[in-house]
Amino acid sequence: MTERPSIPTVSVSYATTGASTKSNELGMRPMQERAWEKRGEQYLLIKSPPASGKSRALMFIALDKLHNQGLRQAIVVVPERTIGASFADEPLSEFGFWADWTVLPRWNLCNAPGTEGGKVKSLGSFLDGNDRTLVCTHATFRFAVERFGADAFDGRVIAIDEFHHVSANPDNRLGQHLGELIARDRTHIVAMTGSYFRGDAEPVLMPQDEMKFETVTYTYYEQLNGYEHLKQLDIGYFFYAGSYADDILRVLDTGEKTIVHIPNVNSRESTKDKIREVEHIIEELGEWRGADPATGFQLVGTAGGRVLRIADLVDDDPAKRERVAAALRDPDRKNDRDHVDIIVALGMAKEGFDWIWCDHALTVGYRSSLTEIVQIIGRATRDAPGKSRARFTNLIAEPDASEDAVTEAVNDTLKAIAASLLMEQVLAPRFNFTPKAEASGPVEGVDYGEGGYDPEKCNVGVNDETGQYHVEIKGLGTPKSKEAIRICSEDLNEVIAAFAQDRTAVERGLFDEELVPEELTQVRMGKIVKERYPELTEGDREAVREHAVAALNLTQQAQKDALDDEESQSGGGTALIDGVRRFAMDVRDLDIDLIDRINPFGQAYAILAKSMSEESLRQVEAVITGKKVQLTPEEARDLARRALRFKHERGRTPSITSPDPWEKRMAEGVAYLARMKAESMDG
Repeated sequence: MTERPSIPTVSVSYATTGASTKSNELGMRPMQERAWEKRGEQYLLIKSPPASGKSRALMFIALDKLHNQGLRQAIVVVPERTIGASFADEPLSEFGFWADWTVLPRWNLCNAPGTEGGKVKSLGSFLDGNDRTLVCTHATFRFAVERFGADAFDGRVIAIDEFHHVSANPDNRLGQHLGELIARDRTHIVAMTGSYFRGDAEPVLMPQDEMKFETVTYTYYEQLNGYEHLKQLDIGYFFYAGSYADDILRVLDTGEKTIVHIPNVNSRESTKDKIREVEHIIEELGEWRGADPATGFQLVGTAGGRVLRIADLVDDDPAKRERVAAALRDPDRKNDRDHVDIIVALGMAKEGFDWIWCDHALTVGYRSSLTEIVQIIGRATRDAPGKSRARFTNLIAEPDASEDAVTEAVNDTLKAIAASLLMEQVLAPRFNFTPKAEASGPVEGVDYGEGGYDPEKCNVGVNDETGQYHVEIKGLGTPKSKEAIRICSEDLNEVIAAFAQDRTAVERGLFDEELVPEELTQVRMGKIVKERYPELTEGDREAVREHAVAALNLTQQAQKDALDDEESQSGGGTALIDGVRRFAMDVRDLDIDLIDRINPFGQAYAILAKSMSEESLRQVEAVITGKKVQLTPEEARDLARRALRFKHERGRTPSITSPDPWEKRMAEGVAYLARMKAESMDG
């Protein structure tokens, strides 16, 4: 195979201000303090990245609800047993708080032996007793609600960790039970997640339920920008041919602390022998020297004379795997960087796994959802002394023309691109967009760069304290309703996640040479917003659409500038704001029509062309162009609505012979509807 480097699709630099690691007089870090201010809310949703302190934030809030708000008990619900350790006893009073968090051993059901039936019975005993705190899994909680009924949880606070496991889909039992609790309205709920979107594009909550939640948002950018040590995060994908085990050392640096997630045995990347795959990786790394009897770690001598300590979490022997897992959880070795060098896992070491020294999360094959990728990346974004750079690499098998599963290979490639596009948004600062008007002026606390605020231009500035960007855009719609304002402020990444998972949008954005970008930015994004927020007025939906497209395309343009400019990559957290400012200067004035004319996938294609072989790229393109989608009636109706708006603004209808491709496309939509109407009349 011709060697091709792993090219970062996302590269973000941070200022390392130290702000997110500092505690106040109550022992609360900034995110926890922000959540504490909303402790009186009955329904609270905390959206905050890994390592920002969500578990401790819950402890503060739950203790206040138990001692000062009249709640009887607190039940913490986690997706898997290992995450229960995050809610073990904490001596909060040692750091300034007025109480400690304690969970009696019998009520940490994540540690309890036996079947779910026994654990559900224990939860019933807890509900009948006087003890205050309990920790259990999502499964135990689901079975308990089914056995005891939603009314058994009246007067309690239910804290649901990794809330993205909930879904509004009727088949999602946890989501169904949550809906029952909300309908009774006699329970306090604290929901916590690092990724408030699901890989299957299902909504987490129904709109009427979501509106009841007060949201606390702490962004990835705030978290990482406020670290002391970690300055840069790179995310990229690397294409390989043949067996991944033969190529893995092209991207695995033994000098970096690494978590390797090998592929599921049912995936096309797998050799179907996971044990042999791990053995092959170990053989590639060096000479096996046996296993450490205390930890179970594999000891491997490298050519350079080092002895690597490798934790194998793939081994099918439960006793061996549990010994390794226990060694990784050992609290006495948590701060020991030399405790382990490489962790090899399949289904473990993802959600809730805490290894602060991880420099590199290396994942083979596309994972089942965008949410899972966000969680895996979170393993590498912990702050630790001496750790200035972290990275996530996704190894993806190149499509092979001789494969029967070439379509599956193409789909995996598109999913990886969608994931990198979404992560670009997740890791960027929050944009506050405002329409440019005669009355526009500078916002207090915002730095508009050299020369300051210019009343004659669209300005771009940043608030160094909050890390939020203020961007003025001509013609930008303003959300009117409370819900639309909240969406534009809090949920743009959820809208962009749905767009990034729209296969038609990705395929056309990458490979349709005749694409008019507005077909994606206006029609396709408009369709997604309408489906996601049907209760909004047309004006509010258009405002949400414009804000989402602006956030997506401005980040794309800024990252393109940053990746092209090596100097800006080392600029200590200013690369993205510099890129947005340069783009704004290049186009003179930011205008929503101009932003709509940018293909959101243009930068992704440029990266793909650099990182994939020319032959494979042609193969992907052939598969996609072979199933070109024609205009649908729904898309034609949307085009016709936009044509009507065009007529109101310009005083004429769009022309099908116009040299402007978007005007021509709107006219084609009108003509399509006219043909449909004529055909129905003839019929």
